[in-house]
Amino acid sequence: MSTAIRINLLDWRREARLAKQRRFAALLAGVVVLSVVLVGVLPLAYYQHALDHQRERNAYLETHIAEADARLAEIKTLKADRAALIKRMNIIADLQQSRGAIVHYFDQLAATLPKGVTLTAIHETDTTTTIDGLAEANAGVSEYMTALDRSAWFDNPRLVVIKRTDNTVNARSDFTLQVDTPPPTATQPPGAGP
Repeated sequence: MSTAIRINLLDWRREARLAKQRRFAALLAGVVVLSVVLVGVLPLAYYQHALDHQRERNAYLETHIAEADARLAEIKTLKADRAALIKRMNIIADLQQSRGAIVHYFDQLAATLPKGVTLTAIHETDTTTTIDGLAEANAGVSEYMTALDRSAWFDNPRLVVIKRTDNTVNARSDFTLQVDTPPPTATQPPGAGP
């Protein structure tokens, strides 16, 4: 008989192996949790940060766009005001340029009137003047039309009608004629004579 002592090392090895497996399982669980965090949470955090950053940029752009829109509205208002002022200035300039025109028109109507012709009515519409009158002879009407045509204040005289009032020797003729009355030009300033 041998008196050798038998030691069973199997239990110790098994326990060491189980401890090693537990450490491996814990390490594996830690790696899995860390992988889930790295794969799942970090991209979410990154995308959330990117989304927040883009929202800040959008808010910045919207603020500046609103400021630009306000400036554009102000510019439109200023352009409308400018156009209204230019229109007023043009009206005033036209009035200033033509304020003496009526005096010259009547002066020219009288200055071009030949002997034997009398005016009875004058009607003006925009750029046309209609003249009614009496003439001792048709030649007086013709002479008056020629004088009006030579005047700087009248253009294109046209005879509308001429008729005798009666058939006696001293009868006068009623006439109606039209002339164009163009506005004064830069070469013909207000106050300028023919």
